[in-house]
Parts: sequence; C-alpha cells; structure tokens
Amino acid sequence: MERKKKNVFIQGAIPAEFIAESIAKHQSKHSIGAHNIFLGQIRADHKANKTVAAIEYTSYQAMADEKLYEIREEAFEKFDLTCMHIYHSLGRVEVGEICFFVFVSSAHRKGVYKATEYIVNRIKAEVPIFGKEIFEDQTHQWKVNS
Repeated sequence: MERKKKNVFIQGAIPAEFIAESIAKHQSKHSIGAHNIFLGQIRADHKANKTVAAIEYTSYQAMADEKLYEIREEAFEKFDLTCMHIYHSLGRVEVGEICFFVFVSSAHRKGVYKATEYIVNRIKAEVPIFGKEIFEDQTHQWKVNS
C-alpha cells in the first residue's frame, strides 16, 4: 500500500503541545497497543571553549522529502507498524528545545523499539538536513552528525 507523502518539516522548535496532541489523537485507534517516541533536543555542547546556544537547520527539501518517504515506506515494510510520524525543525532552535520527533505505533511493543531506532539512524545518516551550530558569541560552525 503506497502512502501519501507527509510534510515533515516544522519551522522552529517542535512545541510540547504539538507532541502531546499527536499522542492524544491516537487514543481512539484501538488496534494500537504500543507507541514509541524519539525526541531530539538541542544540547549546549562545549567546543573549542565555546558553548552552543542554538542550531539553525536547513535542508535540500525536495531531496529530503524523497528520502524521508523512502525511509518511511521501507520501515512500514520491515516492521509491523500501524502509524508513523516524523517531524524535523527548520530554522533556529534554541538549546533545550525539541528539533526532531519520531512517533511510531503498532499492535505490539517489540516492533516499535526496533522501528524507532531504524528510522532515526537512517534519517541522521541519509537525509540532507544540515545544522549550523550557533555559539553564545554568535559565531558558528556546521554540525557533524554522530
């Protein structure tokens, strides 16, 4: 079954209310027995005597959308999932704010753990999303995913 492409990108931080609403919307889906959530948060990393204050995200959005769709479809094929939601910030996100939200659901718990790790790792490795670390002194450097 081919699913429609979803809008993954959110301008700025992903609000806690958005995450809570996403969870609440699934309470009426009675075939779901398990959810797993990954939240990526901006850290105040220390690099070369500087502290990260924010990350500014950019993307090759058309390429990113295609790759995200591919990862999504492959995850549905590989794992027995009922639902999957992926959101990533664009623009500036401050330390302590959420920039990446993956939410998977299934009838049983075993699949959601493996699926979440698979999805997060593939996105980090393959999707053209770039982070410019902005330091407290307003200098910057491009982030390298690890």
